[in-house]
Amino acid sequence: MATPTERRAPRLHVGTVLRTEQITPHMIRVVLGGEGLAGFAAGEFTDHYVKLLFPQPGAVYPEPFDMARIREEMPREQWPVTRTYTVRAWDPGTRELTVDFVYHGEEGLAGPWARGAKPGDRIRFLGPGGAYAPAAEADWHLLVGDESALPAIAASLGRLPGGAPARVLLEVEGPEEEQDLKAPGGAEIVWLHRGAGRVGEALVAAVRELEFPAGRVHAFVHGEAGFVKELRRFLRVDRGLPLEQLSISGYWRLGRDEDGWQSGKREWNQRIEEEEARALASA
Repeated sequence: MATPTERRAPRLHVGTVLRTEQITPHMIRVVLGGEGLAGFAAGEFTDHYVKLLFPQPGAVYPEPFDMARIREEMPREQWPVTRTYTVRAWDPGTRELTVDFVYHGEEGLAGPWARGAKPGDRIRFLGPGGAYAPAAEADWHLLVGDESALPAIAASLGRLPGGAPARVLLEVEGPEEEQDLKAPGGAEIVWLHRGAGRVGEALVAAVRELEFPAGRVHAFVHGEAGFVKELRRFLRVDRGLPLEQLSISGYWRLGRDEDGWQSGKREWNQRIEEEEARALASA
């Protein structure tokens, strides 16, 4: 399976809001453009992401804006707050960057910003990063995620090799959150409705019950860290898949904002790897 290329250092960009769209009750699409995207480039991966920079109230930042200088000269509590979002689409011809935001009311930063965004508003961001695209040499593909992974999965559907089978499992709150996704003929998309259930519970059950096609799979599994952990153990230990056939990690964690999740993510992943190594050794 192809391995990701070395990640490039993130670059600073400034996007200008061109238009917004409420695509489901809890998903808002924001399209950015303008001269501030002249140096932006994406397309190598289908899970490209950017880190949006939200200024702290009252903070005055140097011009030209320089994150390295801010981190060196300003107290940490004045640093911009970062929020990570997947690139839903990038059109280099029109220089338009599409980002989808999950919106659950006025809590947090990014969702409320997207809700109130108007044409002409500007936002700074770093990126893009990314590491995954469907491998052409795979016999079939498995794409699994909640709302946070939906933009990356939607982008990946457009890059699936022609004719390659794909099993796509997407969990959302209810039928009103389903989207009309374009997919090649070999892709089977199943929408799972969470309702009042735990995030990812339906996904874990569906993957465990899934009849795996023959051949080498390339899997993309992302979303809330708790269910991702369960599925990683199932795929690695029970199914015996090597890591090079998996793109799998928690995008977020219940009960934590991004700052709290990112600060503990390395230790969380280390514990998972240690538990996984013990389970594989005793299998």
